[in-house]
Formats: sequence, C-alpha cells, structure tokens
Amino acid sequence: MGTGFAKKKKQAKMLQSQLSQFQDQMKHTEATGTAGNGLVTITLSGENELKSIIIKPECVDPEDVEGLQDLIKAAYADASTKLSEKNPLPNMGSGMPDLSQFGF
Repeated sequence: MGTGFAKKKKQAKMLQSQLSQFQDQMKHTEATGTAGNGLVTITLSGENELKSIIIKPECVDPEDVEGLQDLIKAAYADASTKLSEKNPLPNMGSGMPDLSQFGF
C-alpha cells in the first residue's frame, strides 16, 4: 500500500476527531421553542433531551386539555426545528461510525 493509503488514513483520523468535537459541542447546545405566544416554552438539549417545560398558569384550562396538549407539541416541534438549524450535519445520527475496524 502506497502513500495514498497513508493519506486517506490520516484524513479519516482527522474526520473522526472533528466528528467527536462536533458531538461534544452539540451536548452543550440548547434550543428553546414556544407556542401560543409564549404560553408554553420547551427547551431541548443538543441530544434532543427535554431540559425544561414551562406552562403559564393562564394556559391551564380543565375544559381544554387538548388545546394544552397541542401547544406542548407545537413548542416541542419549534424547539426541535431550531435545534436542527444549529446542527451543521442534520443527517448524521447520534452515533459516530467506528473506523477502528479499518485500522484507524
């Protein structure tokens, strides 16, 4: 195997390092979504973990539980969209490929 393989191996290691740094960065990223003019607010971590949910008391109506449920879903969707916009690699799954099987 010539120098081409060594170059590809070095590039793969550099890519793996960059992906690892990106994953660490996303762990500390958060996005907040709102619905109903701020009646419901949801914050998600970069790993799509629900960090907080805030529901203003004036939003709670025992006669309209479905409306509250819709606001929660809308706030989650808003936060998820904002999180996706912060992610430069939207098609990348949560795991990084294991290149060790190829000697990297």
